[in-house]
Amino acid sequence: MAERFELRFSGAGGQGLITAGIILAEAASIIEGKNAVQSQSYGPEARGGASKSEVIISDEPIDYPKATVVDACLAMTQEAADKYANGIKEGGLLLLDSEFVSREPQGNFKTYKFPIMRTAKEEIGREIVANVVALGAMVALTDVVSRDAGLKAVLARVPKAFMELNEKAYNLGYDKVKELLQ
Repeated sequence: MAERFELRFSGAGGQGLITAGIILAEAASIIEGKNAVQSQSYGPEARGGASKSEVIISDEPIDYPKATVVDACLAMTQEAADKYANGIKEGGLLLLDSEFVSREPQGNFKTYKFPIMRTAKEEIGREIVANVVALGAMVALTDVVSRDAGLKAVLARVPKAFMELNEKAYNLGYDKVKELLQ
């Protein structure tokens, strides 16, 4: 049986979740040698409206590039949770930004909450790296790529001046979720 893992990153347009999806796909394909595809869609109002980025990772060729049965979903806003926390498979995983999602989507999946935006703002001092905190969190939650592969893919994407900031953001998201899982 082929291993196929589907992830959805969702939030507001402009939060960098498409970039997070691309980085995860690169971690899987370029660094770990798996097959990966990434697709995205925006709400009608690109910045601010709900947007999603989907990543499918498989050890076999991927015939259909859209997520059909989501293994893990991230929702950074209430609108994203309402709109995109659907199609999560039984026993799947949902990660919510605890400060921005108050009405939890219901389903036969495990829900985890963690203040992603606040963590980026208060512990790193830059809200702009919330997407990298979220990426680290999703890698920790799913183990779909190794911690190291995720970090290498982040560092390959960011300008030299921001490497340390992004490394800190990724590791923070990763460690916080590993603590949640214990």
